[in-house]
Amino acid sequence: MLDTPEIVLTEPRSAAVIRLTIPRAEIRSVMGPAIQEVLAVLKEQGLAPAGPVFSHHFRMDPEFFDFHVGVPVEGTVLPAGRVVEGRLPEVKAARAVHLGPYEELGAAWGELQAWVASRGLTPAPDLWESYLTGPESGQDPAGWRTELVQPLLG
Repeated sequence: MLDTPEIVLTEPRSAAVIRLTIPRAEIRSVMGPAIQEVLAVLKEQGLAPAGPVFSHHFRMDPEFFDFHVGVPVEGTVLPAGRVVEGRLPEVKAARAVHLGPYEELGAAWGELQAWVASRGLTPAPDLWESYLTGPESGQDPAGWRTELVQPLLG
């Protein structure tokens, strides 16, 4: 279920990230360990997450994902292994929150993109998801919340 979309100006956020370019089929086996790697580096550097884990996709392709997985931070992230300092940008964007399991995110994105198109807005090639609540907050996926952010051109 998708809540009512809105147009927002996002806040720029510093982050600790890992860039991944992987076949779409590998997302479930790759993303969890990458998140754990980012969180471990933050802990080693004495930093705490300053927001939810996110994935920032640079472009959508039917064959692969090209994205950062990361977490917002306050402070400077020192490069460590695959973890580097990154950023979520300040942009005008369409934003909505999906309530439900991750398997429904494709349909939720379709709803948000249809909403954008119905208003004559032009999406940028990138987008991101922030995982507000997920498996760490309970086993019932019906309660999971994922923020969808579609940057807009113009």
